[in-house]
Amino acid sequence: MIRVLLAEDQGMLRGALALLLGMEEDIEVVAQVAAGDEIVRTALTCRPDVALLDIELPGLSGLDAAALLRDECPDCRVLILTTFGRPGYLHRAMAAGAAGFLVKDGPVEELAQAVRQVLRGETVIDPALAAAALSAGPSPLTPRETEVLGAAVDGATVADIAARLHLSESTVRNYLSAAIGKTGTRNRMEAVREARRQGWL
Repeated sequence: MIRVLLAEDQGMLRGALALLLGMEEDIEVVAQVAAGDEIVRTALTCRPDVALLDIELPGLSGLDAAALLRDECPDCRVLILTTFGRPGYLHRAMAAGAAGFLVKDGPVEELAQAVRQVLRGETVIDPALAAAALSAGPSPLTPRETEVLGAAVDGATVADIAARLHLSESTVRNYLSAAIGKTGTRNRMEAVREARRQGWL
């Protein structure tokens, strides 16, 4: 049996996925979690073969959890299942060690087959998203620009961001300016929106 951990914050969808995967003869859902910060702890306890993770989860994103699983549970293969088929998310998922990336509107048979494929060591990526990711290329933002832009998400002032990240205000302004330029936007809130739309944040 293939042991699967399922991380999805929407209860009805999580239950439906568990039910549908459980109908497969060779798949058993051994754990279900609703928050990203429960993933690694649960995986260490139940030792799944495959972790099926949503990206946008409370506590910790599925992408951050994937990177932690790579270090803490190296035998567990990660398959990202998301509503948001954004090229930037795909690049980040692969960088975090995910073995697969599918969008939620595909058939359940495709999902079950993807679980089997990643366990065999194969990489499974939604074909349309793979094509979009190749044409979009990687994020133009440096890690530090991404961090500073991420800190601006909640409308924080330059002073707030500087204090939070232990940077000078002029350094924060420089990073924000660079991020605005690279996203082709007019201000930091537009830059945040564009970076989110691309999956860079």
